[in-house]
Amino acid sequence: MKLLFSLLCLATVACAQPIVGGFSPVAPTDADALAAAKFAVTKHDAKLTFQAIEKAEHQVVAGMNYRMTLRVLDAGKARQAQAVVWHKLGNAGHELTSWKWLDAAPAAADAVLKSEFIYETAPFPSCHASTIAELPGGGLVTAWFGGTAEKNPDVGIWVARLEGGQWTTPVEVANGVQPDGKRHPTWNPVLFQPKTGPLLLFYKVGPSPSTWWGMLRTSSDGGKTWSAASRLPGECVGPIKNKPVQLANGDLLSPSSSEHDGWRVHFERSRDFGKTWEMIGPVNDGKAVSAIQPSILFLGGDKLLALGRTRQGKIFQVGSDDLGKSWGAMTLTALPNPNSGTDAATLKDGRHLLIYNHTAKGRSPLNLAVSKDGQTWQAALVLENLPGEYSYPAIIQTRDGLVHATWTWKRQKVKHAVIDPAKLEPREMINGEWPKP
Repeated sequence: MKLLFSLLCLATVACAQPIVGGFSPVAPTDADALAAAKFAVTKHDAKLTFQAIEKAEHQVVAGMNYRMTLRVLDAGKARQAQAVVWHKLGNAGHELTSWKWLDAAPAAADAVLKSEFIYETAPFPSCHASTIAELPGGGLVTAWFGGTAEKNPDVGIWVARLEGGQWTTPVEVANGVQPDGKRHPTWNPVLFQPKTGPLLLFYKVGPSPSTWWGMLRTSSDGGKTWSAASRLPGECVGPIKNKPVQLANGDLLSPSSSEHDGWRVHFERSRDFGKTWEMIGPVNDGKAVSAIQPSILFLGGDKLLALGRTRQGKIFQVGSDDLGKSWGAMTLTALPNPNSGTDAATLKDGRHLLIYNHTAKGRSPLNLAVSKDGQTWQAALVLENLPGEYSYPAIIQTRDGLVHATWTWKRQKVKHAVIDPAKLEPREMINGEWPKP
């Protein structure tokens, strides 16, 4: 009987042990958990006041993960949040890896169907300026520039394709090697799939944005193989960061800009899929508003609207009443811009989406706003809100009605999200202020 009792005790103890790799409960008063909780609150927003841990779990990794439900005071109001904090191995400090308000509007959880990295490891340490396109036979293709660091000569253009639900290993498809052997950095790839014809890959080559030139490669097999590179003629550089639009008559209208004589926006029209180009503009003098990197929206009829980045702390807008042949005066919107890239798209239902950093400085958070007319914008989603750089987004709508966005994640990876625009729950922005969750 004693032996049986001992065996039962041992079995009970064994069953009570946490599963290796999983989370197991930890007391809300545990000193290490409290340290992680206080770090999370301060790191997320120093204006918050930590009150208590309501529930806590920990997970043994290379160090310890703490997953906690926290009670905090936000401007005197009691709120709940879920945070995940990594306590690094060897007491090397903490890192906040996730923060989610539990009383926030449900749009973020409901509308974002998937959020993933395009790749986990790559032969380059730094990346930036992603672009995305849908292929005629289905599937997606993305590109970005990658190398040791932006502006370095080893920076090339890398491509990955979505096949069978998985992203292919990134492959370098273009670089800045010149006939004389000298190598320049590459910049800002832009993918675009016209209604007919090959996939287009625009990119820039040169020592700096003020001296670069535009290049074009094409692919007839969805980005698996590419044509030889050709240089765009004259002063044309192609779409500078964001995708072109294709007009009803088949013309491509590229949103572009230059930085050699002030920050000025112009547009480039091609009637033969990039073989020849006509330049329109610049549409600003680069002084009253210093602007670059526009995106183009369709407002109905012959009306277009371009939005983009400025040095004035706000997103700019400029309109056309004749499908981009001429443009009106450039003005500033109420939306903040921390001198960082944006992108925008017109949906099939006539609404418009704008993806950007809704902040006066820094490149976090990364936000999605929605508008019915291109003038009044409402808050839709916060895609990233932790410390770090989440920037240079790209956004498209695919044939199935879903929205796909990519962006730079801390200059280390490219992130991809799938969004259902039917599930967005817009909220009003007063004077350009993002509403609190």
